[in-house]
Amino acid sequence: MKGILGKKVGMTQLFTEEGISIPVTVVEVQPNVVTNVLTKDKNGYEAIQLAAFDKKKSRFTKPELGHFKKADTEPKRFVKEFRNMQAELGQKVDLSIFEEGEFVDVVGTSKGKGFAGTIKRYNQHIGPKSHGGGGGSKPIRQTGSIGDISGNKVVKGMTMPGHLGHERTTVQNLEIIKIDLTNNILVIKGSVPGPKKSFLVIKESVKQAPKKAAEVLVDYSQTQSEEATNE
Repeated sequence: MKGILGKKVGMTQLFTEEGISIPVTVVEVQPNVVTNVLTKDKNGYEAIQLAAFDKKKSRFTKPELGHFKKADTEPKRFVKEFRNMQAELGQKVDLSIFEEGEFVDVVGTSKGKGFAGTIKRYNQHIGPKSHGGGGGSKPIRQTGSIGDISGNKVVKGMTMPGHLGHERTTVQNLEIIKIDLTNNILVIKGSVPGPKKSFLVIKESVKQAPKKAAEVLVDYSQTQSEEATNE
């Protein structure tokens, strides 16, 4: 299992040479640092701890600063464990672990929507808007019955109004369209969870989707240089 930490920049679109547009998400992936190596003898399982994106030292406690000092790195804002991934303490992990055309799973925190009713939260049916609809017995957007006639209880998991969003969300099998090692940019096909500037965990696809041939994209830098030459 291989993975890396990143930060969502936003969405845009790229074009293939055939003129097909591809909706993509741009992710900033600075080189991650291995801040801890967990072993089966000491911790009961094998894993490494990756950290990314610097943070002010004044925001950390002394034990936390000591933890990062062991890895000979600056204190980091985003820290996560990756099981069954091999690396040494203090080693840097960058986007070279992935290839264009490979599929990944992206884990993030979905956008918070605040308090929501059952229609928006669970896609329930709206009640009748005519023939007496809107009253106490025939609500339009209210929750209907929440229990059986017999049983005298509300069963666990009943769909009710409440907080929507701001949950750990995983989107599987997203294709890597482009990797820019110079600018630490990863371009992924489709959308990923969370708002702009939210942190993401990008890891090898669990479903082991077969790798595709990398998309041939329009090179705008080459087009602009040709236009400048013609002028």
